[in-house]
Amino acid sequence: MVTEELIGVERRGEVCILTLRRPDKLNALSYAVEEALAEALASEKLCASRAIVIVGEGRAFSAGADVTEFRDATPASILAYYRATGAVYERFAALPQPTVAAIHGWCVGGGLELALAADFRVADESARFKLPEVAIGIIPSSGGTHRLVRLLGTARAKELVLLRERVDAAEAFRIGLVTEVVATGTALERSIELAEGLATLPALALSLAKEAIDAMAESSRDAGLLIERVAYAALAQTPDAQGAVEEFLSGQGSSDGGGAA
Repeated sequence: MVTEELIGVERRGEVCILTLRRPDKLNALSYAVEEALAEALASEKLCASRAIVIVGEGRAFSAGADVTEFRDATPASILAYYRATGAVYERFAALPQPTVAAIHGWCVGGGLELALAADFRVADESARFKLPEVAIGIIPSSGGTHRLVRLLGTARAKELVLLRERVDAAEAFRIGLVTEVVATGTALERSIELAEGLATLPALALSLAKEAIDAMAESSRDAGLLIERVAYAALAQTPDAQGAVEEFLSGQGSSDGGGAA
């Protein structure tokens, strides 16, 4: 059973909304929150949805990992953590449905790494981004450095991890960290609107397109072309593709000058 006290799971039509529910701690990502998120990702509501939005309750998206839980950790216990609840970031990134992070307030450390695991990031004007790990003697370790390099390039990733104190929403958009910026208080509304639009697209084509794009950064040119062609071949005879072809041909025939010689 999903721990609803920590992660809300709500269906609105074809969209599933996940809500981080630890507002008194600015939605800090504790072991329990990550376990609840893993349960949410396997829930029937989410699996049956066509698109997913993740948002934080209260004043922030997430203030990051609860570092107090690592105070007495050993290398063995940290490794065990990444094999268990710490893997939830990768599970979120690997979902077949498109995902949107609705960001307001602080989006820090592990919270930013969770947002980076989404396909799209909509930030309102109150959003503030920061990766403070190096300053406290560690590094981002839930996919943050890897995803930043893929998204922004090596130089910009080093700037964010090593130099920047914080980045506001406008700057985050300028450097490509977020997809778009909206007025304060409207990130969730816009994210749901975006997710609803994605949910209208053919589900299999959407999923394979997402997987193909994610694979490209690790693929050679030849491997990338092969991925595209195999995916195209798998999709070409699906009812969605065939129906679209029939609709297109029907429209051609009924348009002015179309169809007949």
